[in-house]
Order: sequence, then structure tokens, then C-alpha cells
Amino acid sequence: MTITVHPVIGLPLIRPGDDLPGLIAARIDLFDGDILCIASSVWSKAKGYLRRLDEITPSERAQAIAGRTGEDPRFIQAVLDESEELLLEYPFVLSVLPHGHIGVRAGVDQSNVDGGQVILLPPDPMGAAGELRASLEALSGARIGVIVTDTCGRAFRRGQTGHAIGWSGLTAIRDFRGDTDLFGHTLQITEEAVVDECAGFANLVMGESNNGVPAVVIRGLPAWTGHDDLYWHEGEDLIREALCARYPLEPLR
Repeated sequence: MTITVHPVIGLPLIRPGDDLPGLIAARIDLFDGDILCIASSVWSKAKGYLRRLDEITPSERAQAIAGRTGEDPRFIQAVLDESEELLLEYPFVLSVLPHGHIGVRAGVDQSNVDGGQVILLPPDPMGAAGELRASLEALSGARIGVIVTDTCGRAFRRGQTGHAIGWSGLTAIRDFRGDTDLFGHTLQITEEAVVDECAGFANLVMGESNNGVPAVVIRGLPAWTGHDDLYWHEGEDLIREALCARYPLEPLR
């Protein structure tokens, strides 16, 4: 098995209204089985999921949180507006988003965007992946998968890695339960988050700061079977339950 990773080179700075699928298809040939990983920020820019800070009026809660974190209250208000629930307010805001993702500051970002603006995560990352996949398949004639990625921290470890927040044309989890290991033992709990592994490696190629490579194609990865149940359900996420018990917060709405 040989797996190769191909950066999509030469994409311009993306602006609202840009034809992102067309720009990608013009710069790389796609083949059956390819998996395109794309930074969520680029999709959000193309779709105009941006806010100007000078158009945001911070609430009392945003001002109170910003007073503790040392951040712009208008930025914190943008975070609150994107959040369905808060798990932490300090030392950083940890948010539950409506589509299930849990992220620091609701994924709202001020990097690689014109001054005075913030980038929001796509409101429907699964729909974004599906829309991009349909467009690229129509342009290329290839059957592909698409993963929309975001850079996130992880519990218990320092540093950020790429995570999948939306995907289409593949399943999130490779399910090994019921298989046997080398010694004939039946696997009971092994579920591999393949979309996150792809997103993490794609992020390594994309880089951070000013690398300017927001899209990567993974080629040669064998197909797998599994399911899309990536997020823990209520009552399953022990870390979330512990946070809520230790730091009870007022509801947002």
C-alpha cells in the first residue's frame, strides 16, 4: 500500500464569492478514490462567513468574559453568537457548536483574514463537504471524498492538530469491532477515526501561519467500512460531563 499526499499549489487568496471548486479543479487532477482535505477557513471565506468587529456590540456577558481572558469583547461576542453552549469561560472559552463540534472560541479565527474581521466556521460543515464534493465530481468526473478540517487542541496534550468537522463520500469511523487480532481475539471497542487521521496529516502538509496551502489531496488510501457517529452522545462524553459538573455555567439562550 502506497499513500501519497498532494498539496493544491497556487490557490489565490480566497474572497467572498470566489468559485472555490473551480479554482481547485484547475490546479490539480482528481482521480477515483482521492480524498480532498480543505481548511474550513477557506470555505468560509468563499461563502462570506465573516464578521466585522466594528459591527459587533458586545453584551455584558461578553465584556465580563473578555475582562478575564484579556481578549476583545467584540471577538468574544462573535464567539458567543456562534456557540450553542459554553463548557468553559476561563482561561479560554470552550464552546459547543450547533453541528456538534466542540472547540476553543467556537472556532472563530482572526488569522489569515483582513484586519478588523473574524472568520466563522461553516454553519453546516457536513453540507459544505457535500456541496464541494458534488461540484468537484462534476468538474473532474472522479468519485472522491471531501473532508473539511479545522485546527484544534486536544485534551491531555499540548499542541494543535487538524480535525475533521465535515465530510462527504466516506465514513468518519473505521469500525473494527467484531474483527479478530493476530492472536484470534475478537475486537470489542476499536473504532478508528479515519477522517481525523486524514485531517491531521493534511494539516501537516498545509502548515500554519503563511504557508498558503489550504487544500490537500490524499491518494491511495484503501476504502474502509464503518459509520459516521464521530461525536459522543449525551451521557457518553465523560470529559464534557466532568467539565459541566466542575464549572457550571449559565445557559447562553
